[in-house]
Amino acid sequence: MATYKNTLLKLVQFDKNDVSGLIELSASVGWDYDEYEIRTIMSSGKIFGHKNAEGKIVSSAAIILYDTSVASIGMVIVDNEYRGMGLGKNATQQCMGFATSDISIMLIATEVGKPLYERMGFITVDCVHKYLCGSYTATKPLDKTGVAIEDFVENNFTEIVNLDKIAFGDSRSNFLHNRINQSEQCLVVKDNKANIIGYGISISGPINLILGPIVAPDSQTAALLLDSLAFNHQGKLRIDVPSGNDEFMLFLEQKGFIKASEPPIMITNSVNMPPRNNTLFAIAAQIFG
Repeated sequence: MATYKNTLLKLVQFDKNDVSGLIELSASVGWDYDEYEIRTIMSSGKIFGHKNAEGKIVSSAAIILYDTSVASIGMVIVDNEYRGMGLGKNATQQCMGFATSDISIMLIATEVGKPLYERMGFITVDCVHKYLCGSYTATKPLDKTGVAIEDFVENNFTEIVNLDKIAFGDSRSNFLHNRINQSEQCLVVKDNKANIIGYGISISGPINLILGPIVAPDSQTAALLLDSLAFNHQGKLRIDVPSGNDEFMLFLEQKGFIKASEPPIMITNSVNMPPRNNTLFAIAAQIFG
């Protein structure tokens, strides 16, 4: 247990009563977690961190355990006043303790956090491409010949989970249930035989409309989903794109998105990314891998 100015800092698991304190911690470092995002994280995983003697939250780290073989860590935050005490490492290790040795644990690192994760045994295996857009370039909707884009209905869920499993590399049924409940929009794309071949989700955040996951058989269909999710939005947007989607990223840039960074994907308990089939065009958010 760490101490600060001769007072103990207690490592705890956070619950719904801590949501406002976690929002405050997030805002203190310029991140934009809100109540809805934190509740989705809590219902999909666990959040740990430290409180000081007054009960103020001064650190956090979250782990999302997916259905069989993958976990994702994120929301690693330390209050500026409490940095250099190992709180981020301590909270992250607490998260890692909930994953067995056969579970691949992944995270998307900041440049500041990368050396810490390397010392903890994580290796860099890839990166994501973070894109921001001040205002979506809304031209006429793209041609949807041969496919139909429809609002999600409950009986689509099993097909979405199955598509997502081979796109992401593990089944994420609990997380997807929670994310769809949180979503601004969830759309499915069907072929001319009414088979679901892709889906896309948008999340309304305090700053950006977050676009993702987007799963599609090709970049053109991914572009259709993105265009449908973003078309009527007035305001800022964000999307995080896995590597290897150059054609899709060119489409984003034509629509007014600007690449902000390429944060590394790091992993432990494995030397490779989970097996994927190249149909994941946007991740849900960096915390979810």
